[in-house]
Amino acid sequence: MSKLSHYDDAGSARMVDISDKPVTARVAKAHAFVHMSPEVLAALPSNPKGDPLEVARIAAIQAAKRTSDLIPMCHPIPISKVDIDFGIEAGGIRVTSTVACSAGTGVEMEAMTAASIAALTIYDMTKALDKGIQITDIHLLFKSGGKSGDYQRDSS
Repeated sequence: MSKLSHYDDAGSARMVDISDKPVTARVAKAHAFVHMSPEVLAALPSNPKGDPLEVARIAAIQAAKRTSDLIPMCHPIPISKVDIDFGIEAGGIRVTSTVACSAGTGVEMEAMTAASIAALTIYDMTKALDKGIQITDIHLLFKSGGKSGDYQRDSS
């Protein structure tokens, strides 16, 4: 196992120096799931606060762009694309975020932040109907680019 890059030899936290890393195209895709009852799902189109999914889409895009403000060791990067997709299923809403950039570091944290904030926004927009809504399964699905190469999460 390699050593953690966010710590120096003395064990102090540090931001990784990416100044010598080549700028490459990078993409990351992340996932979250918002578990909710059939009644809450059925009420989505008539939500008095507005369309929860469109508000969540905008929140997720903003979150991806602000990830370095939220997570201390993340670098601000020039994001070129953020896509948020929602899949309505019997048990809730599947959130998938895709983030792309050309930079010296990857966009995994931006993709996971976008998926997380989309899920939290859906909760915020629907909590008046059910406080028991659950958010689960926040994880990286895919990433490409950079020194460590591609990653694809097993579907199992």
